[in-house]
Amino acid sequence: MHRRTALSVSTALLLAAPLLSACSGEARPGTAAVVGGERITTAALQAQVNDVRAAQNRSGQSAAELIASTPNLERQKLDSMLQSRVIDKMAATAGITVSEKEIQDEHKAYVDDNKGAEQFEALLLQKGAMAPGQVDRFLRDRVLLTKLTAKYGNGKLEEPARAAAKALHIEVNPRYGAWDVQQIKLGAGETPWITQRTRPEQAPAGA
Repeated sequence: MHRRTALSVSTALLLAAPLLSACSGEARPGTAAVVGGERITTAALQAQVNDVRAAQNRSGQSAAELIASTPNLERQKLDSMLQSRVIDKMAATAGITVSEKEIQDEHKAYVDDNKGAEQFEALLLQKGAMAPGQVDRFLRDRVLLTKLTAKYGNGKLEEPARAAAKALHIEVNPRYGAWDVQQIKLGAGETPWITQRTRPEQAPAGA
């Protein structure tokens, strides 16, 4: 298999708590996450979700199957956005940059390996829930990850990734899950935040 056909659901590919609350105990309205002091708005997240759903609906007979395969699309897209921010931070710390030509070259290589742009975009939609307009960000991540791997070594990105994520002070609106510090990704979370606040802790069964 060519290296550019091995796509996973996460944009980061190589990267394998609810803190977003105000003093009143309510999640900040209109904010999906805060990364490095900058907001990812719910509107920006929803725009990415809408782009993917539109692309899935254009896919013809496989539309229903694609939509059914991504029931947690909001969380998936937010995770991709967070992973991209972590990659950017890793690259900045390492002094690594990417040029437009490198992104174009990566795109050409993927297109060639997948026998055309249409097949490449279809693969991204199927395996990574990415709309055509989200391809450039995916390619940028891939180029940066290749350079980061060259700097740190194969299988040695976990430590710099954790350091980058820690420096970004990632906070996630609990409606989308919880940031997993150990796994460096967005997890499902336990229960709705308001439920955690009001429901008394139950003893384990058989206790």
